Parts: sequence; C-alpha cells; structure tokens
Amino acid sequence: MASGDYYEVLGVNRSASADEIKRAYRRLAKKYHPDRNPDDPSAEAKFKEVQAAHEVLSDPQKRTQYDRFGPAAVGNWQTAPGGQRVYTWSDRGPQINIDDLQDLFSAFGGMGGETGGPFDEIFGRAGRGRRTRRARPAARGRDVERKVDLSFEQAVRGTAIEVDIVGQDGSRRTRQTLTVKIPPGVEHGRRIRVKGKGQPGLNGGPPGDLYLIVSVRPHRYFRRQGKDLYIDLLLTIAEASLGAKVDVATLDGMVTVTVPPGTAGGSKLRLAGRGVKPQRGSAGDLYAVARIAAVKNPTARQEQLLRELAETLNQNTRREQGWQQG
Repeated sequence: MASGDYYEVLGVNRSASADEIKRAYRRLAKKYHPDRNPDDPSAEAKFKEVQAAHEVLSDPQKRTQYDRFGPAAVGNWQTAPGGQRVYTWSDRGPQINIDDLQDLFSAFGGMGGETGGPFDEIFGRAGRGRRTRRARPAARGRDVERKVDLSFEQAVRGTAIEVDIVGQDGSRRTRQTLTVKIPPGVEHGRRIRVKGKGQPGLNGGPPGDLYLIVSVRPHRYFRRQGKDLYIDLLLTIAEASLGAKVDVATLDGMVTVTVPPGTAGGSKLRLAGRGVKPQRGSAGDLYAVARIAAVKNPTARQEQLLRELAETLNQNTRREQGWQQG
C-alpha cells in the first residue's frame, strides 16, 4: 500500500469528488484500524498513511496546493535530535535543515524580481534579506464515534460498560480502558458524549470528544415505545369471556392481574409504573395486550361444546363491526 501519491493511497482518481474521497477513507480506515488488527504490526502504519492522505485531500486548499506543487505543499516542520529544525517532505522523503530550506525558497523567490515563486503560495512570502517562521495554529482533535451494543435490560435499567480508546499520543500501544456509565432509559440510536476522549489535538489544541452510539438488542417478550413497555398476554376463550386472574411478566418479576369478563383481543391491561424508569422524570407503564388463543386440534367433545356455544351465542361479530353484507 505504501505510495508517495495520496490518491494512490486512497485508491481514487485525481478527479475524485469530495464524497468519493470520504467514502474511500472510511473504508480503508475501518479496514486498517489498529483495534481491528491487533496481530498485524503493519496495520497501524497503513492506518496513519490513510489518515495523512485524507487530511490533505479532504481540505480543498491543501488539495489544490498538493495538486500544484506535490508533497512539498504538505510537509511538516520537526526538530532533529541535534536541536536543529528540519523539514520533512513526506513520511519517507528527505529531511532538510531549515536554513538550507529557506535559502532554497529565497532562490525560487528571487527569480523574476520581487514576486515570489510557487513556495510563496505555500509558505507565505518572506521579505528580502530576512527569514520568518510561521507558527502552526493549534487545532482541536477530531471527534470519535464508537458503537456500543446493549441488551434490552441494560438499556432500560442503565449500566456501566468498559470502552477501549487510543491513548493521547495516538498510538494503539497506549490505549486506555474507560468505564462509562449508561443512564437508565437510554434508547436505540442515542449518542452519549464522553468529553475529551477523542483524538488528541494538534500543536497544543484540545482533544476531541468520544461519542458512543447505542445499539439496543430486541427483547424476546417486551417491546418499547418511549417510556412504556408492551407484552402480549395470551388468554383462553374461557378466560377472556368469563374473566380470570393471570400472571404477567414484568422486568421486576411476575405479577398477578385481573382480566375482566368479556375482554376482547387487542385490549390493553395497564400496569402503572412498570415501564421504563428514566434517570429524570416519571416512570412509564407496562401494557399487557390481550391475545385470544384459539383451540388447536380440539377433541370431539371440545368441538361439540364449541359448536353448542356458537349456536347459543347466535353472534355475528362482523355485522357488529358495521360490515355491509352482500
């Protein structure tokens, strides 16, 4: 993957749009992220190379300079072990002493009178006979998003989870483990902000933030709408018709409810305060939704009794709904 051309690093054409560059970056960053490749020492280097390419090509001004002047437009000032300041043309290119580099700029700028050469557009003009150093501005670090998977109960009750993040020097070797509290009642898709735990800032700038994107697994029995919970309550024909006392599951255990006589399918039995209890505000309710269970594979005696019941009821439920009979 190593290449001196940032377009080749991202695998896009030089005429690629901003969206194409962004999609290529996301795909490669995900592929080579150190957390996804703990056993591949080369993944971190590839990941940094992809980041460097995206940093330049996603910035219209930097991209224009890169297209016109090549890697010289996106080098970095550094300090050599001996204390002298040097300029690195690329991750693999040469390092030149700052004094030699400024003399080189002067030579370009001296061609054609006082009008500067191409390096003036990149580094700014310096007056004749004097050398200036332009300080790089501080920049806030980028925000980071991480998906966290929660069970239905964890989301409703709240929990504490551990999240691995890259250390402040940007290295996987110094990653930290954070304990993050998830508040009770958090919903699917919610973004939880952890301040200052994103990527480190540049040139003394503040770090970005970490955003946890909550994904809640569905429950086998319960459904959620806001603060309210719903569960299906299966009733026999006799229980629905005559009424009964039945047990209903809640997140806190089983409770007994009274089913009134003549309960129709779809009726809701409300259990106040048995829903979601958020960190702030009142608790929601639990609704047991009546579902009438038909008699499957009735015996001869049961079939006879059902027919007798139907005859004695003499009830046309569809006519009661207002349907026009042909």
